[in-house]
Order: sequence, then structure tokens, then C-alpha cells
Amino acid sequence: MKLLEGQTALITGGSRGIGRAIALEMARQGANVAFSDLKYDETAKQTEKELNELGVKAKAYASDASSFSESENLINDVVAEFGNIDILVNNAGITRDTLLMRMTEDMWDDVLRINLKSAFNLTKAVQKYMLKQRKGSIINMSSIVGLGGNAGQANYAASKAGMIAFTKSVAQEIGARNIRVNAIAPGFIETEMTGQLSEEVKKEWAEKIPLKRAGKPEDVANMAVFLASEMSAYVTGQVFTVCGGMNK
Repeated sequence: MKLLEGQTALITGGSRGIGRAIALEMARQGANVAFSDLKYDETAKQTEKELNELGVKAKAYASDASSFSESENLINDVVAEFGNIDILVNNAGITRDTLLMRMTEDMWDDVLRINLKSAFNLTKAVQKYMLKQRKGSIINMSSIVGLGGNAGQANYAASKAGMIAFTKSVAQEIGARNIRVNAIAPGFIETEMTGQLSEEVKKEWAEKIPLKRAGKPEDVANMAVFLASEMSAYVTGQVFTVCGGMNK
């Protein structure tokens, strides 16, 4: 039997990058998959097609995770379509990197709203269903930057540190109902975002990593599957780094 057979997962920001890798791996493990992104574009359609080809039920949704009302509507729509939500992955996020002296109010507000408020929106909306069914796994995507900070990313680091505190707090609130809440803190992962960096910068990053290489989205997806499955049934309120040993 596959690890997530018969379960339904919802992944925000699931069209590309780490979110897409998580969606595909959960589908391979038997989960039906709903995922959201800002637009139902060609990238979302392609991901949706690949998921359905794996033999599970899959559907893409256009939804702004930073909007409280749209998040509530998304959760209700997914439950209406799939019958339940067993796994929520709060993966939606952006960067607006610059030194604090150059950072605008909008750059700060946008990152906190999309990266952190979105987790509040989706978790609050899904909570009522998970509480009723007395089970669930919520996985919040943080970052090693949220653990150690990074120059030029004060807004991003603050949002990801907030995600960790949010994870630990909610885990204490709903653990008695058999709902687990954990966070993943990826390190330097090969995605479209890091693909924009020069080869020189990538090499510098790799030298700082004990495994001497960047991670792949699938490395993070494997951790997400573990946290979604019964293999982690006694794990909640924890932060798991997937960083090749970069975080000390």
C-alpha cells in the first residue's frame, strides 16, 4: 500500500518549484491532490495533467492565498470536490530581496502577507474540517533563513521565522484532536528562483554546504511525504531542515 493512499492533499503554490515536486510525490504515494496558484495558467494546466496521469484525482485552483476570503472559499471548494482534506501544505511564498535601507514598506508588507498571512488564512479555514474528522497533517514551508537570518532578506527571514512560531503554537492548540503541524526549512534548493543566480554565486553557496551541492525540490518533497504520512504519527510542532548540513 502506498503511504498516502486514499488521502487528499492541498498544496498552495503547487504549480512549480518545490510545491509542484510535493504535489507529484504525494500523488505517486496515492494521494488525491488539489493545488492552488494565483492563476490557472499553462504551467498549472501542465502540472494538473501530470498529476492526473499518475492515476489519482487532481485539480488546480486559481486562488490568492494571501486573501482571507479566497482561502476560505478554496478550502470549501476542495472539500466539496474531494470530500475531505487530510493534508495541507502551506507553500505559497515570494521574495523581495534588498538591504533594509533600500526596502520599501510595500516590499515588507507583500512578503509578510503572502508568506505568513497565507498560512494563517489556510490553516484557520481547514481547521474546522480537520477538527471534525479528528485527524490531519499541516506542513508549513519555512526556510533556514528563518532560523539564522540572511543579509538582504529581512522581510523574507521574518516571514519564515514567523512560520516556525506559528507552527509550534498551532501544534499545541490542536494536537489533542490528532492534527499534527510541522515545518520544513529548506536550504539552497534548485528552483526557478535560484536558477536566476549566476554560476559563480551558485558555486559559492555550494561550498558552504557540507554535501557540496544544492538540494533538489524532490528532497523537500520526500520530507513532506514523511510528515504527511503515518510514518510521522508521533511528530508535531517540529522544524525539519533540508539543507545538506548547511544549518549548524
